[in-house]
Amino acid sequence: MLDRKTVLNVGGNSKAIPLPPHFAGFEHLLLDIDPRGNPDVLCDARNLTSLAPGQFDAIYCSHNLEHYYRHDVPRVLAGFMHVLKEGGFAEIIVPDLQQVMKTTLERALDVEDVLYQSAIGPITVLDVLYGYGVEIERSGQDFFAHKTGFTPKSLMAVVQQAGFSRAFWRPGPLQVESYAIKGVPSPLTRALFNLTD
Repeated sequence: MLDRKTVLNVGGNSKAIPLPPHFAGFEHLLLDIDPRGNPDVLCDARNLTSLAPGQFDAIYCSHNLEHYYRHDVPRVLAGFMHVLKEGGFAEIIVPDLQQVMKTTLERALDVEDVLYQSAIGPITVLDVLYGYGVEIERSGQDFFAHKTGFTPKSLMAVVQQAGFSRAFWRPGPLQVESYAIKGVPSPLTRALFNLTD
């Protein structure tokens, strides 16, 4: 019997939020600090090294890394390295502050103006910079606040400093989508990213 592919969704809030299509067929485990989403693993991502090592083929971390202070980001990424299998990968998506600032200036937006519409409602410039204000106020939880920010260059720098052997990125709408591989890519990782070397 083949081992089942596993993905750890770090800070994903709820399993009702779908993962990208390339995770079809993966066993989806949710890790979150907020018990309201019924996570499989109730844990602060700064404490990933308390989990068993090398147990996941992939990590999916969408719009979560910016919720940690800059000095804690290496600790979170070290946790990614700890729980990933050799050859596994981390997919990290964060707001792209370079795009956000450029768009804000080009459209002459004030910080409280709507930057874009999302499934949860209007998102202001302030929401992207400091966290979704409606949720922070409603929940009273400061872990919803943004405590740092990234551009493609700064995100790639912290990923490489964390010890990932290979990393690349692509732009998204007001976000940067990055992929980081631990060690020699596994056959699964090679197939997902069409890696030939």
